[in-house]
Amino acid sequence: MNKRLFKLHRWAAIAAAVPLLVICATGSALVFKHEIDAWLMHDTVRVAPSAAGRQPMETLLAVLNQALPQHEVTGWAWFADDPQRADVVYVIEHGTKEWQYTLLNPYNGDLLSQIVSTESYLTDWLLSLHYTLLVGEVGMLISGLFAILLCLLGITGIWLHRRFWKGPFKLRWSSGGVVAYSDLHKLVGIVAAPVLLILGVTGAWWNIEHGLEEIAEHWGGEAHPAMESRLYAKHISLDDVIAQSEAAMPGFEATYLRLPWEAGIPIAVFGRVPTGNPLSSDYSSTVLFDSDTGDLSQVLDIRQTGLVPRIEDTFRALHFGTFGGLTTRTLWAVLGSAPLALVITGLWLWWHRRSKRLAKGLPETRNSH
Repeated sequence: MNKRLFKLHRWAAIAAAVPLLVICATGSALVFKHEIDAWLMHDTVRVAPSAAGRQPMETLLAVLNQALPQHEVTGWAWFADDPQRADVVYVIEHGTKEWQYTLLNPYNGDLLSQIVSTESYLTDWLLSLHYTLLVGEVGMLISGLFAILLCLLGITGIWLHRRFWKGPFKLRWSSGGVVAYSDLHKLVGIVAAPVLLILGVTGAWWNIEHGLEEIAEHWGGEAHPAMESRLYAKHISLDDVIAQSEAAMPGFEATYLRLPWEAGIPIAVFGRVPTGNPLSSDYSSTVLFDSDTGDLSQVLDIRQTGLVPRIEDTFRALHFGTFGGLTTRTLWAVLGSAPLALVITGLWLWWHRRSKRLAKGLPETRNSH
């Protein structure tokens, strides 16, 4: 049993080594995505709050429409917990179907950046590399499969080294060679395994779900239609939509506005509600509005849903480690990069033992690990 598991663990690690290094290294960096952005381009992503507060959404929308007459706004994110953070406004240019974005000062309406693609800035490119491996929807599925392999490696590693928990563990670094690397591999793997399993499960779920949705949507070769004009009625006020959404659900605080990018898609206001669950996301609940009439059509309160949506809503906090502030984010970044050490030590052990046995003319088999 252990011998088969060891072989499975070893060959899964060899097969997934390079992609997991890329995925885990980028993921650890992306835990601090906004901080990296603020360091690299502070004046683009950070703003000075005004005593008068945010300007009305319709005022800001008018600024955007005047500055970007050939674009339509399709998404708008703001950050009430961080008033110094610029709004992120997603747009699609007329005649195209590609999502782009700009950054906006919500206090004076200044545009802080040019319209850029969702892969233009360093951290945006790292994000795309992290979850698509830079090959689109197919890359989502591939990355999701490697996330499953990460889970497999975590489970088999915990089982193979389950005796770790039976007594005090000593890192025999002074012994050098195989003993030291084996101990380091076990120690890093066992300590990081719970976090790596969380990252693997949540990452696999997201990527495979979204990848299959995209592929199924365009299975017959039908592509997203190009944006030609505004897809919701001009009389609809964004301020009214947000106000209605917050009135429709007790405790609801809006955090993201989604506007139609294809015909028939409703206006959606995403936000958070008090749940008592520290893992609830800032986008846990949604209020939908008819894009032609502006009438409220549906209220989706996470507190009124079943178990599966509630579990899925926790994935954002679990994947990014945001539920405990800076402490858990730092822990997630460190332990999330553990595969770097695991791949190096694991491959070294495999190569050393294989070379030693081949030098003796023996077939490759399992040594103690």
